[in-house]
Amino acid sequence: MGSTHCLHTRGPFCQRVNSPTPSSRSSSCPKHPPRQHLTQQTSWLSHAQARPSRCCSADASSMDASNLWTPPTTLEMPDIQASGGGAASVSTGYDEHRSRTPPPDLPSLLLDSRIVYLGMPLVPAVSELIIAELLYLQYQDRTKPLYMYINSTGTSRADGETVGFETEGTAIYDTMCYLKNEINTVGVGVAIGQSCMILSAGTKGKRFMLPHATAMLQQPRVPPTGQRQAVEIQIKWREVLAQKQTLLDIMSRTTGHSVEKLDADMQRPLYMQPADAIEYGVVDGIVQSEQTIIDTVKKPEQYDKEAGLVARPAQ
Repeated sequence: MGSTHCLHTRGPFCQRVNSPTPSSRSSSCPKHPPRQHLTQQTSWLSHAQARPSRCCSADASSMDASNLWTPPTTLEMPDIQASGGGAASVSTGYDEHRSRTPPPDLPSLLLDSRIVYLGMPLVPAVSELIIAELLYLQYQDRTKPLYMYINSTGTSRADGETVGFETEGTAIYDTMCYLKNEINTVGVGVAIGQSCMILSAGTKGKRFMLPHATAMLQQPRVPPTGQRQAVEIQIKWREVLAQKQTLLDIMSRTTGHSVEKLDADMQRPLYMQPADAIEYGVVDGIVQSEQTIIDTVKKPEQYDKEAGLVARPAQ
């Protein structure tokens, strides 16, 4: 005896029949055609079309003689409104699966504007990146100027610990001299040691500092020697003296002072505010915006004198 079942689905619209043989199943389910009929007349795709989804409304006109759903011959398209120029436009809406290019990172945007930012101590990775950016910008255009913003403690950290070699600064300086482009240097924050040398290495007349920036000259620092032989320490000391002489020669070329004066001034750290840096020849002006360049700024002593404040002599 046959069991009561639906031939294709278990949906509520199917009529359950008691039919043990395929021949008696032809008219038992009004919504689904018999399995045997589908096998002989239609393919598997037609069988899938015979069961449209709930979002499709199959009316009587879309059913053929075998109660199979057939696609309509004409498609109803949405109304397309023409824009002001006469061209038709269709709003596709937001597609979360549409491929999007990632936004550019900040260093890439600065480099695209021909801006090189030195904002870390001069370690090998930083100097390598700065040199690569300078060479790329010259390769891109040899006539447009470059803008280098400097906020670096040189080859040491803020606490004075040596983290880089003095040759990192001279490598950047040699690259700047090699370029054919005009280089505008701007001191931002601090420019200490080798960074001060890089600040002064810009094109003459194009070297600036922000109003509250600080520049400082100092002698090359000796890295920790540790447990080494005396001859190794002597060799390292000779190398440091050679680097000091190189720094004096470069600063004499960029500032116009003699090597003897620079050597005497660098016996102790020489801090310079923007007005002092202009007087010393490290920079040429103080910039507050792209349109305003201040060539002369009053020193703190002048402000005190105008205010009637007189410093007491040291006892």
